[in-house]
Amino acid sequence: MNSVGQNIPHDSAAAHVAGTSPFIDDLPPAFGELLVDVVGSPVAYGKLRGIDLAAARAVPGIVGAFIAQDVPGHNDYGPIVKDDRALADGTVRHIGEPVVLLVGENRAAIAAAKKLVKLDIEPLPPVFSIDAARAAGSFLGLERVIACGNVEAALASAEHTLSGVLTIGGQEHFYFETQSAVVQPEERDGLVVYSSTQHTTEVQSVVAEVCGLPFHRVTSICRRMGGAFGGKETQAAQPACLAALAVRLTGRPARFVLGRDDDMAITGKRHPFKSWYTVGFASDGRITALKVDHFSDGGCSTDLSPSVLERAMLHTDNGYFLPNARITGRVCRTNFPSNTAFRGFGGPQGVAVIENVMEEIAQTLGLDPLEVRRRNLYDGPGCDTAPYGQIVRNNVLPKLVEQLQATSEYDRRRREITAANEAALRTDGAMLRGLAMTTVKFGISFTKRTLNQANALVNIYLDGTVLIGTGGTEMGQGLNTRMRQLAADELGIGYDQIFVGPTNTDRNNNTSPTAASSGTDLNGAAVLDACSRLKQRLATFAAGLFADAPGGVPSLAEDVLFADGFAFDRRNPLRRIAWKELIPNAYFERVNLGERGFYTTPGVDFNRETGRGQPFFYFTNGAAVAEVSIDRLTGELSVPRVDLLMDIGVSINPGIDRGQVIGGFVQGMGWVTTEELKYDAVGRLLSHSP
Repeated sequence: MNSVGQNIPHDSAAAHVAGTSPFIDDLPPAFGELLVDVVGSPVAYGKLRGIDLAAARAVPGIVGAFIAQDVPGHNDYGPIVKDDRALADGTVRHIGEPVVLLVGENRAAIAAAKKLVKLDIEPLPPVFSIDAARAAGSFLGLERVIACGNVEAALASAEHTLSGVLTIGGQEHFYFETQSAVVQPEERDGLVVYSSTQHTTEVQSVVAEVCGLPFHRVTSICRRMGGAFGGKETQAAQPACLAALAVRLTGRPARFVLGRDDDMAITGKRHPFKSWYTVGFASDGRITALKVDHFSDGGCSTDLSPSVLERAMLHTDNGYFLPNARITGRVCRTNFPSNTAFRGFGGPQGVAVIENVMEEIAQTLGLDPLEVRRRNLYDGPGCDTAPYGQIVRNNVLPKLVEQLQATSEYDRRRREITAANEAALRTDGAMLRGLAMTTVKFGISFTKRTLNQANALVNIYLDGTVLIGTGGTEMGQGLNTRMRQLAADELGIGYDQIFVGPTNTDRNNNTSPTAASSGTDLNGAAVLDACSRLKQRLATFAAGLFADAPGGVPSLAEDVLFADGFAFDRRNPLRRIAWKELIPNAYFERVNLGERGFYTTPGVDFNRETGRGQPFFYFTNGAAVAEVSIDRLTGELSVPRVDLLMDIGVSINPGIDRGQVIGGFVQGMGWVTTEELKYDAVGRLLSHSP
């Protein structure tokens, strides 16, 4: 009956295929439910001098039109700095920033009212690029530094040096389900918020603060999301707040679901980066010094930008030992929507810089880039400490590179591609091919120590079935499936006897976001802790049942095992009782059949001021060999083959994990090949649809 390690289908797979999985906008309308929409700023930056709502409020079917001054609690909020706003006040900072909250009986009324809202805005000079922000001194927060060795001395004495700049674009999340929230009123000013969010606790707390309520009067619930990729870690809070404000100000249920174009136009993206670098290296390609200055585009407010920048800095080494390094970073303030978390959370931007450096070194020295990478890999004592001071343990990158080089037929293909390219250039051929192996070393843990915690509630019912509640949210990545597998094996019962309930702040309080590739680690460990405590109680009870059974030596609690749907004495397996019989008997004798588990990640501690410490519990390692074909005259690009090799330890669910690896690759490939954020001269997103 072992579940862990099996290709058990995603627990929503059948319902997804049948179209019966309910998402936020599938929830049936409550009696008296209102619809919510916003009027956004038509300019990227300006002084808000006045708002005329008289005509809009007179539209039949409009129940309310509200502005920042109507907010009963705090208008300002934010995960790090409280510089986000439920509704714009005083200034507008990007096109589409919500200024007026419209609440109506139907969409036709709201559409008519939107045309009648009059905004008096004095335009101010906007900032639309990292270069412009640097020139204007427009930043969010201070410069950060991570350093080791003496980079200036090492650069001065290096055999070779080269400098360059890498510009990295942003990316739209394009989750299938847009930002959505449904809010229902409860007695005594309570609110129940159904939100498509990666962080139920943040939605709870921000809604409470904006609505002027204590946290315990707001319940935040998420059954599942139709995708998130980081875009709903913090930015699900605003639509939830606006729907909640509508309820607070009208007393009626309310629904706010962004349309696709609006969602793409007014929500944050992956952070664009511009990184200046200087590298010193020996004639064999080994890096002796690296200096990198990262600048990210944070958009108009702080959001999670400092943390994203920090992870980019922490991943600038990627899989390579840097004896002397100085890595700096700063977030630029621009007049775009506030950029936010996105799969990899800054790590891909940091990795891209040093992988580009590896290619530059190889080109300068006339070496195979794979050989340059191999010579710089973390590899044992003396070459095992990251620039921030953490020792890189359990490093399997050299082994992965060796294995993938063989299985991908890298050497043969490299020779063939080189020969084909030389022939094409001699004959003015248009098609050229490229081949590269790159690596990844990704740190697992939140770099904010506080977030490395989780709680879980496990309830056993009288029929032997089990309900799990965690703070983790399901966005398609299979978290709930893995929770069921872990609990089933820990309790020794079948997978089908376990169910994971919706993420609910009434059940699991003060939770961390489901992010940083740590959702299964944190919540799974908390589930196992709760199951272990339940097993201890049940083992003690079962040992008592076995005490008078035939077989000699009385049973002890430590000798009771749970497997295959039974509790039994490991010394005498004939002493056994079926799980479904054990549970009601335990209840009859007043044994507690519910337990709360808790977990904190051990050993993580990073000092942001010094840039030193151990920010990660461990590292996930991988390598990829990608082949591309490009028409050098038209730019037409194809990717005929990619080989991926990831070390993920013992897989809980190989099928789902494989899907996650492939999905992550495809999303990354889209980012660097076919996807681009295009804005016009006034800061309006042009690429706001498929």
